Amino acid sequence: MRPQINAERLLKRLRDLGEIGALPGGGVCRLALSEEDRAGRDQLVRWMEELGLAVSIDAIGNIWGIRPGTGDGPPVMIGSHIDTVATGGLYDGALGVMAGLEVVAALNDAGARTAHPLAVAAFTNEEGARFAPDMMGSGVHQGALDLSRMLAVQGIDGATLGEELARIGYAGDIPPKSLTPAAFLELHIEQGPVLERDGVRIGAVTGVQGISWTEFTISGQSNHAGTTPMDLRRDAGLAAARIAVEARAIASDFGPPQVATVGSVNFEPGLVNVVPERAVITVDLRNTDDERLKEAEARLHAAAHSFAEEEGCEITARSLARFAPVAFDETVVARIEGAAMARQLTVRRMPSGAGHDAQMFAPNCPTAMIFVPSKDGLSHNIAEHTEPAELIAGAEILLDVALDLLGEAQ
Repeated sequence: MRPQINAERLLKRLRDLGEIGALPGGGVCRLALSEEDRAGRDQLVRWMEELGLAVSIDAIGNIWGIRPGTGDGPPVMIGSHIDTVATGGLYDGALGVMAGLEVVAALNDAGARTAHPLAVAAFTNEEGARFAPDMMGSGVHQGALDLSRMLAVQGIDGATLGEELARIGYAGDIPPKSLTPAAFLELHIEQGPVLERDGVRIGAVTGVQGISWTEFTISGQSNHAGTTPMDLRRDAGLAAARIAVEARAIASDFGPPQVATVGSVNFEPGLVNVVPERAVITVDLRNTDDERLKEAEARLHAAAHSFAEEEGCEITARSLARFAPVAFDETVVARIEGAAMARQLTVRRMPSGAGHDAQMFAPNCPTAMIFVPSKDGLSHNIAEHTEPAELIAGAEILLDVALDLLGEAQ
């Protein structure tokens, strides 16, 4: 009997996980290594154990459960994350992990044996909402980020990542790079409007655009808002405002696929009648072409320093994250495309505008992603929604491709 996705079982797991950290009015908040994240992890481990998976936790808190194959080769890994932003939805990350569990359940139901083992993984702090950078667990797992440095990272609330891992009981003792997969698959909602707009059911993701996060800190001089002439001010707030405008200008001048976002601006002392003496501003730049991304970074930094100098302020820049664009494996992308066609689902190749755990695996093993539509393109929003039929279609493609990669037992 060929394994089949059980729609109600998958949807129920998504609903049950969504109740952990549920927000009034919808959505969910499971910030990395919070009490809600601990509860979500505990539930995930219970589900893995109920499915007969061997559960392991590594030193950065990544969780994986392994279903053995008939051979001793490396596992095919299905993975994503269960942490969220503060006002997240039910499907971002969670779909990929819950669908991974459903693939295991489908194999178990059918009594299927596979040549390769199958690993289902949930990676620590993918969102980067509490601790920067994002994709931390998968980055450490694949050697792109240093374990000791990441354990020492302080969160937005002053907590230290390593201490929080220990506090919630998920500081494992397994070296992060001890599990090297034969291939990596990730099912994810698109988090954008393209598939829904074009009436396409499945996205065969070709890669992930490069990401550059920078935090600028501008130091000026606080002074009275009424008595200080405009030409004698050292206004850190003005310099920050000009950086924000420049970020938008860069995106406009470079054109698609360049995007730029100012996500956070803070002024001190933050009073209506005082010239700001300090401003901290973050800029997120993304592009699928690394050379163009470097050009955008260079222009932003030059402009920021020029604005600060013109205002008589000092400025420092700190990189919060920098990931080059990543291309996924052509063979696996083609398998996703073929699986969708075989099920008579419309499919298109497309890049990902958001960062994902899969990009950390792409340099080291055959990797690809499957996208399903997001209602109105919304994500990182309590109104995030994907229709059940689309969730199931994505899980079916995930199962088909996983079966192909796992191979039949000899």
